[in-house]
Amino acid sequence: MLLSMGLMASLLDRLPVSPAMFYLPVGYILGPAVSGLINVAPAQHAELLTTLAKLALLLSLFTVGLKLRLPFRDRIWRLPLRLGVLAMLVTIPLLTLAGLFIFDLPLGAAILLGGILAPTDPVLASDVQIKHVSDRDRIRYSLTGEGGLNDGTAFPFVMLGLALLGVPAAAAYTNDYAMLHIAWGVLAGLVGGWFLGWLLGRLVVGLRRQFRLALGMEEFLGIGLIALAYGATELVHGIGFLAVFAAGVAMRRIESTNSGQQGVDPNQPPTVSHMPQAADKEEVATHPAKASAYMTETVLGFNMQLEQFAEFLMVTLTGILLSHIGFSAAGALLALLLFFVIRPLSVALALVGADVTPLQRRLMAWFGIKGIGSLYYLVFALQYHWTAPDGYRSAALAPHISSMVLTVVAMSIVMHGISSTPLMDMYQRRRR
Repeated sequence: MLLSMGLMASLLDRLPVSPAMFYLPVGYILGPAVSGLINVAPAQHAELLTTLAKLALLLSLFTVGLKLRLPFRDRIWRLPLRLGVLAMLVTIPLLTLAGLFIFDLPLGAAILLGGILAPTDPVLASDVQIKHVSDRDRIRYSLTGEGGLNDGTAFPFVMLGLALLGVPAAAAYTNDYAMLHIAWGVLAGLVGGWFLGWLLGRLVVGLRRQFRLALGMEEFLGIGLIALAYGATELVHGIGFLAVFAAGVAMRRIESTNSGQQGVDPNQPPTVSHMPQAADKEEVATHPAKASAYMTETVLGFNMQLEQFAEFLMVTLTGILLSHIGFSAAGALLALLLFFVIRPLSVALALVGADVTPLQRRLMAWFGIKGIGSLYYLVFALQYHWTAPDGYRSAALAPHISSMVLTVVAMSIVMHGISSTPLMDMYQRRRR
């Protein structure tokens, strides 16, 4: 499969399909529903699956942060904030109501379902994300920033749902200090991640400019910053996903501040010379105007490559899990309700008064892609034992929710994968 994707990459760019549309059926075929070569039960392997999904999600959140180069004073930042916060705060209650009155779920399970399915995916949405760091397109910038924000801001709702299902580890989200706990988690995540990203970026650039030290191994810097931002924030009970996203944004802000509004090309040497390639790289890495850009772009390029492997692994795994637990008619109905009613309504309310065209508004509403974020929160929740209220079978609740979530994710991969290329091509033609 890896060899096939390497050979077909240029062909896929011209077709209305995404790589995930190939990974998903391969995973399903590998699973017990077809070949039985791999049998991974979501509940029994929840801890391992949570670790794998967390690694993929952290990598993608940091990469998203590195792509967002425009200064915060730019009005375009209001759009991802509207989608990542306001639209999510509408989506979760609507999904909760659907869970209560259409799918007959208990309140805790309905809130949990809303928290799992509210985040949009920062990996599978690559076709509709910004293509280069100076991209000012409202749709691409909004959807990119939304994918970085709402994976972290959905966490309190997932924990609230688990608390109502009797999970002791989530009890802090239903006590008298719940709102303070949530506010601290968001604040600690954003501020802590930003500070660590800013500190590391300034330290490395300063060492390179002044002493020609800390050269090379930029890839280690990126992965190390992800681990540090997440771990340190979680230690103080902050939301680690927000911290990793903020760290990526902070590292990019240092670059944009040093390079100026137009930026620089870090791959071009500062002077014309015939130095060996290694010497060229060192000269650029220590150049006053290009040191930060070289570091940031190198980290971004490496992370984007890792992100492609993460997409391959997690979507294939989604197919395997779906093969084990089966499709859900309720999940298919929920997917249609989410894609055609709940998402458009939440985006319409979030963008009231926003400076966007009707076409941009409709495309933002359509591209609420579900993927790794939803998969992570599902397997995270499956680590715990749920206690359903009287009248509900606790043993059947987790498989039912799992089947619904995996069906929604699978339908999103197919429906959004088919539509992303032609819709974005149409949008670009209309812009021109």
